[in-house]
Amino acid sequence: MATITGSSGIVKVCTTGGSVANVGEVRSYSLSGNADTIEDTAMGDTARTYKAGLKSHTLSLECYFDSSDSAQEDLIAGAVVDFEIHPEGTGTGTPVYSNIGKGSIVDSSEFNATFDGMVEATFSITVSGDVTIGTN
Repeated sequence: MATITGSSGIVKVCTTGGSVANVGEVRSYSLSGNADTIEDTAMGDTARTYKAGLKSHTLSLECYFDSSDSAQEDLIAGAVVDFEIHPEGTGTGTPVYSNIGKGSIVDSSEFNATFDGMVEATFSITVSGDVTIGTN
């Protein structure tokens, strides 16, 4: 499998009932997943054993703030959104990680600026349901 650079990645969001739109000016994103581990060791076992439990995911986006970007405007704290992440762009056969129709929650939206820098926006999203991995 070939390695890829992050520069071709695309993040899309959609508010409930809205249309899917590219998030503009994305500098970085992070999709993190975790699964609970449930111990099921019983008397007589000679080693501990476990089962996979519930999964959870979070999505973080770092962007240059763009007041004309409708997707960034949708990412306000408390908003319900769906998302798609295209690490290699949207070409045929490339992977896509999505959470369409699940209603993930924007936990926080933060805006930072310095007098000699760009205005930056950071968004944190708690994923509702599971993340689907497919192809374009």
